[in-house]
Amino acid sequence: MQLEKKSRYLIRQRRELAELFGFETRNKYEILDENKNVIGYCAEQQKGFLGFIMRQFLGHWRSFELHFFNSNRQFVFKSQHPFRFFFQEFSLVDSHNKTIGHIRQRFGLFTKKFDAFDENNRLILEMRSGFLSFWTFPMKNVQGQTQSTIQKKWSGLFSEIFSDRDNFMIEVHNPNLDQKHHYLFLAAGVFIDLQYFEKKAD
Repeated sequence: MQLEKKSRYLIRQRRELAELFGFETRNKYEILDENKNVIGYCAEQQKGFLGFIMRQFLGHWRSFELHFFNSNRQFVFKSQHPFRFFFQEFSLVDSHNKTIGHIRQRFGLFTKKFDAFDENNRLILEMRSGFLSFWTFPMKNVQGQTQSTIQKKWSGLFSEIFSDRDNFMIEVHNPNLDQKHHYLFLAAGVFIDLQYFEKKAD
């Protein structure tokens, strides 16, 4: 089971009614291709009353798990987030419980930074946002070549003011990358949303 490799992805957050009243709900996303066909889904798995309380008071610092599915809602991989106050991290694991890689936040005084590692904990991608590039996140390999660009897209005035709903466009610049890189790009798009744009991220 795989998510189909594309040169462009749109990650679109699904808004729930409770968010209009100030409640944080489970994060859910649709993954679309450049023609806006749904090719996958992502959903937070932390459920129940305790999960609800943790979301309201700990925001993105809490421990949680996100599952990624293909268009038939078959499980493809998951992203695990441990409890952290600083330097957030995603660990990616496939449907056979094998490690795909990790995304780790780095210290940045005026910029946003994180690194992506493969299953052997080898650095393969770096993200360093520009000082004034608030909504653009280039991901480069260790040679400094841009492999993908993640951009936050305008979601509409109503969504921006009253909810956490965010859209992110991922453009893959290198057509020769393997499936592992595409999974890391998708997880990075969600990682950016939760760390930098969720209401409780501050």
